[in-house]
Amino acid sequence: MTTAAKRWVLTAAALAVVAMVTASVVILFGGGDRGTAGETEGGPEAERIAADFLTAFAHRNAASASAWTDDPRAARRVLTEAVADLGATAVETGAATVRPAGDGAMTGSFTVRWTLGEGRVWTYENTLELRLTDRGWRVRWTPALIHPRLREGQRLVLRTHPGTPAAVDRDGTPLLVWRHDGPRAAPGVEAPVLLPGMARVTREHGGGNGWSVVLVDARGGERQRLTGERGGDSRPLASTLSIPVQRAAQAAVDGAGAPAMLVAIQPSTGELLAVAQSTEAGAAPGALTGLYAPGSTFKIATATAVLEHGVAAPDTVLPCPGTARIGTRTIPNDDRFDLGAVPLHTAFAHSCNTTFARLAADLPHDALATAASQLGLNADFTIPGITTEAGKVEAAADPVRRLEDGIGQGRVQASPFGVALMAATVARGAPVTPTLWRDVETTVGTGYQAPSPAVLDAVRAMMRETVTSGTAQALAGLGEVHGKTGTAQLPDRTQAHGWFAGYRGDLAFAVLVQGAGSSRPAVDAGAAFLAAVS
Repeated sequence: MTTAAKRWVLTAAALAVVAMVTASVVILFGGGDRGTAGETEGGPEAERIAADFLTAFAHRNAASASAWTDDPRAARRVLTEAVADLGATAVETGAATVRPAGDGAMTGSFTVRWTLGEGRVWTYENTLELRLTDRGWRVRWTPALIHPRLREGQRLVLRTHPGTPAAVDRDGTPLLVWRHDGPRAAPGVEAPVLLPGMARVTREHGGGNGWSVVLVDARGGERQRLTGERGGDSRPLASTLSIPVQRAAQAAVDGAGAPAMLVAIQPSTGELLAVAQSTEAGAAPGALTGLYAPGSTFKIATATAVLEHGVAAPDTVLPCPGTARIGTRTIPNDDRFDLGAVPLHTAFAHSCNTTFARLAADLPHDALATAASQLGLNADFTIPGITTEAGKVEAAADPVRRLEDGIGQGRVQASPFGVALMAATVARGAPVTPTLWRDVETTVGTGYQAPSPAVLDAVRAMMRETVTSGTAQALAGLGEVHGKTGTAQLPDRTQAHGWFAGYRGDLAFAVLVQGAGSSRPAVDAGAAFLAAVS
């Protein structure tokens, strides 16, 4: 290789590094058999012109690329059309080899790789010819420089199904539509936690995004299909989401005035109806994977354990003092309210920490973990398009730890998804397998069995009383709502998250408002949600 050629290799490499995001060019020169003939016939100069043309082509710079041809006007027009018609997001040209071809010409072969949107890549081999003109060496212009089969008067066109539904909600309303760069949210649909993952599943399983690059004549008639993927079954992928429920959920969390999340599930089917987060909650999918102390919503599990082990019945009268000294811990009620001696169902409805902490301390070491598992908090699922984490509740040998766990503090953790699953299990009376698709199955990694019907009947009655005369009375006018409020203190104990978990008919949901200080903002968000979907 000549010194000039070596110098050009280094220059071309530097250019490729600068433009590595959108284009790359690799120039390989003819072997040692070229010798003096290459020098005499202008090899290094021709090589440089070929490299300049391919670099400009890779940058989709029609003006620059055409300047290195012997017909700049025609070249610029056709190159501009090709880039526009194909909607290219990136072009790479590589492995160009330039050699003497006799009769004073130089020829080269190269690879072209077009990126035509997400998941659409088109690669092929091509050739170019260089001739000496009064302006020096120039690439001989022909439309075939863009593709070997392209001729004058023809065009390369990317054909997709833009604007057609890629995924629909449970009622057939578009959630995602096909665009040139893949599935995107349909107009008016807001579900930022779900749609990116749903778009991935749609690309993998949906049949409606067939695409092709076709050769068309001057009238637009198709002459030949050059590459692409057949669309196959063009039906959009059917999801379980409900756009009206999703809108109601999003409006409810947006109106909370703090980081807020809401997950809604249909208990009878396990179908996810909505997953919403406010902007303040950030981009991470905390509604699905964030683990937080569930506060007194976990008393649903504690009550289940108490009833299953026969420690107390719903009508068993128990003390509910403002504070209680249990072992080494002093447990207060919210604002230290004191109800005296009341039935268990009343203590549940008014969320007596002192009552439930003492009951939890007296339970067997694994009772709370077992009850939590029966309500889905230790279950694990693989739902295509999303990652979920229901919760984590472990057995506790230490009574002090059990009393903390029993009121949803301690080491108990749950996500809004997990708390909604718990409410859905109570509503259904059987295990719930959450799903996001009608066409793509959920895989159960760790399943569970629900508590007995008798225990669940009692828990349902307590949750109803919570709404009719307990801590969630703000929901009393919104139909037959069952629920449980929760306040979970943060480690520094100066702030607390607010929770509400409940169901109405075949709609179960959980709301978390971070840093709310009490459960009231979560109850208000739940009320706004239910009012919008009633």
